[in-house]
Amino acid sequence: MDGALESLRRDLAGLRSGRANAALLEPVRVEAYGGEVPLSQVATIAAPEARMLTVQVWDRSLAGLVEKAIRDSGLGLNPAGEGQTIRVPIPQLTEERRNELAKAAGRYAEGAKIAVRGVRRDGMDQTKTLEKKSEIGQDEVKSWSDVIQKLTDQYVKKVEEILADKEREIKQV
Repeated sequence: MDGALESLRRDLAGLRSGRANAALLEPVRVEAYGGEVPLSQVATIAAPEARMLTVQVWDRSLAGLVEKAIRDSGLGLNPAGEGQTIRVPIPQLTEERRNELAKAAGRYAEGAKIAVRGVRRDGMDQTKTLEKKSEIGQDEVKSWSDVIQKLTDQYVKKVEEILADKEREIKQV
């Protein structure tokens, strides 16, 4: 569950304002080499100007895929390819752009909640397995289930708090 929170914080760090930051493209994944890989594994990202990112793709054949991945990332960016270099202008933060970023933050938070619930499901399955093996009784299963549910509720609440903080930051003019 801690891993889900840490992943959410990393993803949200890339969502920010009208200033260019290489972390902005961290959550972007590219369909390459037979699977999805992080953008940082196929290209170098730099911020040469305050409102521009450049992505230097190492393998020329992936340039189009990288450009498409950035465009389809849901970050509201419109990359322009020039050979192996892709320029990504960072748009001014309008109300519409702020709403797009808030929606993207919501998607990241929902993914974190799903991860937390997955950990809960695994914990519940383990207690049931131990009960079937007669290693613990029904009372212990109930007790552990309550503990697991309380932890899950706490972590979901933390995810919602992190999201609320990020939305306030994004909406701040």
